[in-house]
Amino acid sequence: MDSNPNQSQAHTEPNTFLENYWDIFGGILLSLVAYYFHHIGNGTISTVFAALAIISLSITVSEVADILAERLDEPYGSFVLTFTAVAVEIILLFNIMLQVSSSPEAMKTVQGGIISAVIVDMNVLLGLAVFIGGLAFSEQQHNEDTSSSYTTILYVSALALLVPSILGHSGHDTQTVEKASYMIGFLLFLFYITILIFQTKTHTHFFKATAKSRIFRYKRKLMEHENGHHEELHENYIFDKLSTPVNFIVIFALIFLIGILAEIFAHDGMHLFKELGISAGLAGLTIAIISVAPEIFTAVKAAKNDQIQRVVNIAMGASTVSILLTVPALLVLGYIADVRLQLNFNPLEIGALIFTIILAWKTTDDGETNYFEGISHLMLFLCYAVIAALY
Repeated sequence: MDSNPNQSQAHTEPNTFLENYWDIFGGILLSLVAYYFHHIGNGTISTVFAALAIISLSITVSEVADILAERLDEPYGSFVLTFTAVAVEIILLFNIMLQVSSSPEAMKTVQGGIISAVIVDMNVLLGLAVFIGGLAFSEQQHNEDTSSSYTTILYVSALALLVPSILGHSGHDTQTVEKASYMIGFLLFLFYITILIFQTKTHTHFFKATAKSRIFRYKRKLMEHENGHHEELHENYIFDKLSTPVNFIVIFALIFLIGILAEIFAHDGMHLFKELGISAGLAGLTIAIISVAPEIFTAVKAAKNDQIQRVVNIAMGASTVSILLTVPALLVLGYIADVRLQLNFNPLEIGALIFTIILAWKTTDDGETNYFEGISHLMLFLCYAVIAALY
């Protein structure tokens, strides 16, 4: 009888190890495979494995960032989460930008990727999480001030992106559109600084779960019934034991590796997209899904735990950062690399962005969500994907 607990522990330890570290070991293995096929000139396989490796390593980056955010006081914790949230997206899109000399359609892919990142965050991430959470809990509650603030920010940001597009479609020359793009990029960055102060200093209560949210009841129940198993599962997670400086080094090392993979993905992927006849819009959507995939996993897990407040923060916060930080960063990096990005989006992209924000406002303004609202977001995304593929 005494051997049974030991046998159970022996069977549990390998499963715990795989659950804790599948992402980093899988990401490294996939990276090696991607590099090998890139080296021998098989662009199709290298593109697929590079994408999978980026997703796996991005999950590790997000987990280490969560650990650091818990240790650091505000606003530094938010800086870490913000940086890691946009780093992969910026790296991917910048490497695509660098392919413009050999693939002129690369710039359209980058423009589509910027808009698609928000559309994927707000429709796939939010929609899927709300749908799954709604099936499990019927209705879920969150702080309506959070969604109200974020939808206002996103609406203003979307209108700002319209400025260069209006100039471009009204017959103004390229230099004027380019000048307007840099001016708007600078204004978006200033807007982000203001929002960061609003979120982390003056109005932090707007972005926290309200007392009526069942997340608190759920957490108490979870601690009572599953706390022992939870601690056993994560007590040996190595990144929890590492110091803060070492974890920062880990994040930078992983992002460096993701940068190498992004270069492989951009080089081989653009050729693959061209060979398969994939439109720039659909290519941008694919890149957005790759960069957002880790956040989707995190949001779905939170929704299953009735943590819908965290889902709203992830979806809308990531969308906000995707515009307010990614756009200025790409403009600056493009200027340094002598690849000038113009924020001249087509009517489909701007229209889809504005309709997404309006839908998000309608589905979250009352502080409650259900599975019907989740499926509405998924429906909007599928319609956009069809148009992006055929536009």
